[in-house]
Amino acid sequence: MSGILDLLNSDLGKTIISGVSNETRQPQNKTQDVLTMALPVLMKAMERNAATPQGAEGLMGALKSKHDGSILDNLGGLFGGGVNEEVKTDGDKILGHVLGNRRQGVEKIIGEKSGIDIGSVGNILKVAAPILMGVLGKQTRQNNVSSPNDLGGLLGGLLGGNSAQKEQGFLEKILDADGDGSVIDDVAGMVLGNSKKKGGLGGLLGGLFGK
Repeated sequence: MSGILDLLNSDLGKTIISGVSNETRQPQNKTQDVLTMALPVLMKAMERNAATPQGAEGLMGALKSKHDGSILDNLGGLFGGGVNEEVKTDGDKILGHVLGNRRQGVEKIIGEKSGIDIGSVGNILKVAAPILMGVLGKQTRQNNVSSPNDLGGLLGGLLGGNSAQKEQGFLEKILDADGDGSVIDDVAGMVLGNSKKKGGLGGLLGGLFGK
């Protein structure tokens, strides 16, 4: 199974990046930077939430009903006339549910590293969140995921399975940010200075943001 960041390098990913970029009036390279950082963070947050029976049941219910993957079948229509407010409102609710009180800290860190303001980061994520849920819904169907354990395995696989501890720590650190600046400095060091290897999430983030 491909990881979530492989999605951004696919034809589907390029369509998503282009559509979100046009919708939010942000440069494509900045949009890609935001999504490259944000999607694994959102996945990690969902993995955390799904670790509890109640969280797993809620996510399974959403993936089997509203977020079944059908949004991916007509991305041209989704972006063609501008994304409707219902989709953005849905994205806002998804972010609130998945990130909770960590949302502002996460958006602040991503804004710091991508070089755009926190409001624009929020707008990008509001459009991207329903699409990410659609990707998960489609994967859930294709892999016949029906139990909380299977769901945890799916999320872990999309994050890269047995990723290096440093990469998992990077995601945990962003999710635990409280916006006081100290965690941002730590994360900046991890992204900009410590990702020497080429593969994996750390290498990709280091390559994008270390230039």
